[in-house]
Amino acid sequence: MHDAQRPADPRRLEANRACLALPFAHLNLRYNPFGELPLELRPSLAVLDPEPFLARLAPLRAALQFLGEKGRGKTTHLLALRSARPGVYVHLPEDGPLPAVPLDAPLLYLDESQRLPWRLRRALFAGPSRLVLGTHRDHRRALRWAGRPVVTVKVGDALDETRLREILERRIEAARRGPGPVPRLTKRAIERLLARFGDDLRGIEHFLYERFQALDAPGDVDA
Repeated sequence: MHDAQRPADPRRLEANRACLALPFAHLNLRYNPFGELPLELRPSLAVLDPEPFLARLAPLRAALQFLGEKGRGKTTHLLALRSARPGVYVHLPEDGPLPAVPLDAPLLYLDESQRLPWRLRRALFAGPSRLVLGTHRDHRRALRWAGRPVVTVKVGDALDETRLREILERRIEAARRGPGPVPRLTKRAIERLLARFGDDLRGIEHFLYERFQALDAPGDVDA
């Protein structure tokens, strides 16, 4: 009997159905850990202590800016701080209409603040709000001109092997399906990721997303 005429193995069919229904079950995961995370999940997976940052907001009209290139973790920092101290959060999109930006909120988390039109930015900086900014552009000069105390944090500067491993393992554990082994990044993988991507966390996540898509079983994962 030719292969084309051979009856399908019921056990294999059942395994294929299970794989389609639970695409990461063979890795003991519920989903790919390095896909795009919903905003509400990011604070719980952030590897940072918000309190030292929030202490910088004690002075009236204080401004705290997280400065860095795309993919370094600015949004995660803002959301983790907002989770610890609630305030208005506004993300300014690259395209599309500008969302409302309150000029008198007691505490405003403004993501991608470099996209704010300069007239509105000047009015915001001159206003009474305490500000936490995620930005590609350093606003220190404009904030000080507006009479604000300013603290700048360069996001990504503290990324080393230990911190990167903690960030990535927290993502994997959050996707865990149940007891037992899950994929684990080797020491060499962490070293190679840092050598290749530096502090570009988003680049690392995109690379690992494709790597995890291709995994056949739990165990050590190289890069």
